[in-house]
Amino acid sequence: MESEYAKHEKDYIKVYQEKGYTTNFRFDEGKLIASKTKESYSPEDIFIVADHRYEGMSNPSDMSILYVLETKDGKKGTHLLGYGPNADLDATEFFKAIPKENVSDRASIDS
Repeated sequence: MESEYAKHEKDYIKVYQEKGYTTNFRFDEGKLIASKTKESYSPEDIFIVADHRYEGMSNPSDMSILYVLETKDGKKGTHLLGYGPNADLDATEFFKAIPKENVSDRASIDS
């Protein structure tokens, strides 16, 4: 079933920002960092509440995952992770280490 939202990451990010997921997270030195506050998070501090996978329109090997996240201290935001041949392996391992009980689709706009 096709989503009512466009198939580009930026369109999904905009919708989630309108829903309060405004923190931009970046991965650095084994931690997820809130860009504005510089607070750092370990896998057990993160809740994935939705994710969306994308393939590049012109190059199917250009793949990414948009993670919609909440933290134990209440921050809400997103992180865009490349996967496939261009993946950041350390960041991929970080997301694999998030406890399974911290992963759901309860905030997905596609539900």
